Amino acid sequence: MPFANAGGLRQYYRLNGPDDRPTLVWSHSLGCDHTMWDAQAAAFESHYRILRYDTRGHGATEATPGEYNIQLLAHDLLALVDALEIDRFTLCGLSLGGMIGQWIGANAPERLTALIMTNTTSRLSEPGLLEARRQMVVKEGMAAVVDTVVSRFFTAERLKTLPAVATIRRVLRGTNPVGYAGCCAALRDLNQTSILSAIPVPTLIIVGDYDVPTPWSGNGELLARHIPHAEVRRLPAAHLSNLELPRSYNAAIWRFLVPDNAHDAQASGMAKRREILGDAHVDQTIATTTDLTRDFQALITRYAWGTVWRRPDLDDRTRRILVLVITATLGRWEEFRMHLRAGLARELEPCDVEEALLQVAIYAGVPTANTAFHIASEQGVDGSRP
Repeated sequence: MPFANAGGLRQYYRLNGPDDRPTLVWSHSLGCDHTMWDAQAAAFESHYRILRYDTRGHGATEATPGEYNIQLLAHDLLALVDALEIDRFTLCGLSLGGMIGQWIGANAPERLTALIMTNTTSRLSEPGLLEARRQMVVKEGMAAVVDTVVSRFFTAERLKTLPAVATIRRVLRGTNPVGYAGCCAALRDLNQTSILSAIPVPTLIIVGDYDVPTPWSGNGELLARHIPHAEVRRLPAAHLSNLELPRSYNAAIWRFLVPDNAHDAQASGMAKRREILGDAHVDQTIATTTDLTRDFQALITRYAWGTVWRRPDLDDRTRRILVLVITATLGRWEEFRMHLRAGLARELEPCDVEEALLQVAIYAGVPTANTAFHIASEQGVDGSRP
């Protein structure tokens, strides 16, 4: 298991992705662990090196006795990235993780390329609630607070339907009460409003419209007011907005980290075009480009490949299937053949093609699907060709 003895603390972490990519660090909420970021890790790991870790006293990281403070927890993270030889990184923190991010942003900004803070605050309006919870956990254990805490994490509707609720409940119940109580003290004593104006790095603040612990008023709006040039995104979610609306959450982060820049979109679009269609096809297209079609090819590269195909909400396999369904439905058989050939060379398997064309048969008509199945057979989807 990946442990690091960093800053005098045995810390658990998970580091995924190639070493030559920029690092994106995820810091979780009180009572959770690194697994709360699973959906984000999956969405961003092809673009970033992903570091998730368990905060002191949570998950598999050591729980030391006593009361903690935000500075201590921030130093834990800095010690971990030092041990992993990570110089600079983007930090995304939710609730407690966002408080850690504030401290690092103001006191060690040279370590950050950007800061993302979600459903968090610089000072609790009712610190007595955390003290009461701390005492309850010390006396009665985690089971005494599970129902109350989980009900504040999610909206009432999603409490009944979201699979992540059961997972978070298990993680919370299994959290070391010593570590949980220590972090409760850190939240109770939180007072960082005065340092917000010292955060110089690009900052995104994500707020849940139904967040009970840290609502926009007095929390997110305070961060936005004091942090220079901070951007704000609001989501129709409660406290754990990354779990309630993972794709919308990922999209907000993606738009912040990768703004729509024409030059970048053109360059990254060409790279994506080659990744999806293959070098041979793209080289052939470039070789046959004329003065008449040059701007048209640039438009496709920038907007189709550099913008739509690079959005994080859908993976490449899903996009390929959608393209097959749409091009078949519209009878764009040249595009259908091209994307079928390219997809089979990479993410798609014959069963994916079959399922896509069965959808075409039901919703676009049997004759259209019949043509598409015939073309697929010509390309060896049914095993008739090597």
